[in-house]
Amino acid sequence: MERTSERIPVLALWSAPRCRSTAFARMMTERGDHAVVHEPLSRVVDFGEVEVGDHVAHDERDVLAHLRAMAARQPVFFKDTTDFPYPALLADEDFLAAATHTFIIRDPAEAIASHHALNPELGRDEIGFARLYEIFAAVQAVTGTTPVVIDSDDLLDRPAETVRAYCEAVGIPFLPEALSWQPGMRAEWRSTDRWHRATSETSGFARGRTDGALKVAADPVLSAFRDHHQPYYEKLRAAALRP
Repeated sequence: MERTSERIPVLALWSAPRCRSTAFARMMTERGDHAVVHEPLSRVVDFGEVEVGDHVAHDERDVLAHLRAMAARQPVFFKDTTDFPYPALLADEDFLAAATHTFIIRDPAEAIASHHALNPELGRDEIGFARLYEIFAAVQAVTGTTPVVIDSDDLLDRPAETVRAYCEAVGIPFLPEALSWQPGMRAEWRSTDRWHRATSETSGFARGRTDGALKVAADPVLSAFRDHHQPYYEKLRAAALRP
């Protein structure tokens, strides 16, 4: 059922792991017009607590409450990944309706190869595309509108056009100067720095060479994981902006 809630200045970017969401968040930090919160839900699940602005959250509900409180003072951008399920988020229809929820995707084979390189014990569900689509569908159900989706391949191939289209879709100004930044490890990345090392070495959106899809195709377990998540990616890709 479509739900009407008072809008709050919270802009969320949801991503399966290894879909270049950290680079997008780095661009949002460079803009300077949002308080940027790094992966509060995945961190509170993983570590049991997380700083959200000036507060420490200890569960999902705390995180959502603190994001709302931050947004009462200034616009907030947060990005998070779907290697974990978030039942409290899915149950909070007010937050699903009141915040602006957007999504970033990547070809699952490439995302799986990148994820597996960092976590060889990778399980099927933590790849995250099924959970990503679950959040997308929940937002669509409560708002009656299709959320904004961008494909990170578009972001790398046409960064200015893709970011401009995103900004227009979510109602924020396009700031081309934010498309480049100084390389370096951000303080908020340090506790999980190995996951963000590649982004820390960049100065903008740039494509690296990879044979990830071939490696996944040659591995029976990983290719089965890909086959499980591919339909969810395809549904999200069908909704993606066309820069």
